[in-house]
Amino acid sequence: MQQISVEELAHQLESGTAIHVLDVREEEEYRENNIGAKLLPLSRLRNMDADDIEDWKNEKVFVHCRSGQRSLQACMILEQLGFTDTVNVQGGIMEWQQKFGARKLA
Repeated sequence: MQQISVEELAHQLESGTAIHVLDVREEEEYRENNIGAKLLPLSRLRNMDADDIEDWKNEKVFVHCRSGQRSLQACMILEQLGFTDTVNVQGGIMEWQQKFGARKLA
């Protein structure tokens, strides 16, 4: 697992390369505010349910949450499930909002 800042995630987005970004917060948190990432709550991942992103298994997956703690756990679970390149976004959506406001991924 790698760790990156929200600035590094923004740089990846600006490069124009298609990337996979996963939000592991719960649905109600996602509804309140999100950056447009795919939602797969940590509560589902803890049950080893990653079917929705199975096709990302051998690709880089950037994982974020509210502050960076749940996404760290999610990266570890994804690695146990065979995901080969997970990246934890430190600071999560809180840091993203401080740096970029309401900016979305696309």
